[in-house]
Amino acid sequence: MFISVFDIFKIGIGPSSSHTMGPMVAAGRFLQGLRETGVKPARISVSLHGSLAFTGKGHASDRAICLGLLGHDPATINPDCVDGEMARLAGDKRIAIEGIGHIAFDPEADLVFDYGPPLPGHANGMIFRALGADGGTLAEETLYSVGGGFVVSAQELANRDEPLATNVEEGVPHPFKSAAEMLAMGRDSGLTIAAMKRANEETRAPETDLDAGLDRIWEAMNACLERGLAQEGTLPGGLKVKRRAHQIHRKLIGEAGQNRPFQHTVMDWLSVYAMAVNEENAAGGTLVTAPTNGAAGVVPAVLRYYLDHCPDCSQAGIRDFLLVAAAVGGIIKANASISGAEVGCQGEVGSASAMAAAGLCAALGGSNEHVENAAEIALEHHLGMTCDPIGGLVQVPCIERNALGAVKAVTAASLALRGDGTHFVPLDNCIETMRQTGLDMTDKYKETSKGGLAVNVVAC
Repeated sequence: MFISVFDIFKIGIGPSSSHTMGPMVAAGRFLQGLRETGVKPARISVSLHGSLAFTGKGHASDRAICLGLLGHDPATINPDCVDGEMARLAGDKRIAIEGIGHIAFDPEADLVFDYGPPLPGHANGMIFRALGADGGTLAEETLYSVGGGFVVSAQELANRDEPLATNVEEGVPHPFKSAAEMLAMGRDSGLTIAAMKRANEETRAPETDLDAGLDRIWEAMNACLERGLAQEGTLPGGLKVKRRAHQIHRKLIGEAGQNRPFQHTVMDWLSVYAMAVNEENAAGGTLVTAPTNGAAGVVPAVLRYYLDHCPDCSQAGIRDFLLVAAAVGGIIKANASISGAEVGCQGEVGSASAMAAAGLCAALGGSNEHVENAAEIALEHHLGMTCDPIGGLVQVPCIERNALGAVKAVTAASLALRGDGTHFVPLDNCIETMRQTGLDMTDKYKETSKGGLAVNVVAC
């Protein structure tokens, strides 16, 4: 199995990888299909289903669709241009598509939130339609945003049930599709998880490009973190949630010279790093999916902890951290889910915590068995976590939840390193438990804002 580190970690825009980045990518993909088939419609319509309908407005899914149809991509869009683009579209009520021409698209009439049953393939479904001048359908495509900015068609989603379609990758020297296989391949080859993941990645890009890409991912994560620490004010969306990272950070800096500091203050540093990232996400800023936007603060926070609070940290350690985190994230994605709409927040913050724990454990010199143990500890103690964002916004409880996910990741790595790598629950069993728990979980608790805190706390 091969899911690239650059698939797990993608530069994009907030507030959601599945509800913002995914729909934007899906819109661009639909347009590309029209170009390839030569279809030239008079009008385009889009319907959002399932979780995309119920929490789409809070997650800016409608804006994302519009921006994708206007030709924008999550990796390159400037967040400062969004309001201007939306204002122009509201006035013009049409889009100009390269290679096709001008097409009518009125967001108020042509973008529908369908609150009926979800589409059969996934909770995050979209139907794009190209319509002729007479209103007839010239082309139609159903696309699903399956978490982390990944978008698949109905056919591609069906192919996920075919093992050979996803679990075999020609040319990859270490095609592990489970944690057990990863450990076995490590024992057979004598390589660390980081080294095996690096060898797999280098079948796609030379070492220099791989390292440059890893450095670019960390630079984007850290830049988002720094912006979050610098910003003040109230987050958009109507909940009137105040940014807290800036003030907490200032207090921590002021306390740094105290003669008798609390030892637990290091957890406040971890928390403020994670909160800074997720406040930026909630504000629609640029960040890195890790593995999703809703969980984007955990990995950067633990990486920053490694740099600021661990002796002998290095650039090589950062790269190994990211490679190992991506290896664990890929196993979770392939065998369960990283989508809150599919399995709840255990699949988002739980996966991110497992990835961060594994990455930190590797960067601190842990064996492959230590790394697998660290990931399992972190994931196990997120099992059953629901996704219940108040007001459909990625703010409460999401921002603080990332802080606690980072704390759990460091604790998990530390516990694993204190042992010899042997433990009772294998990571693969924990991942399968998460998958089964997600299947059993009622949709109220899977990013629909129809249960949990979303209905027990008044959004005003």
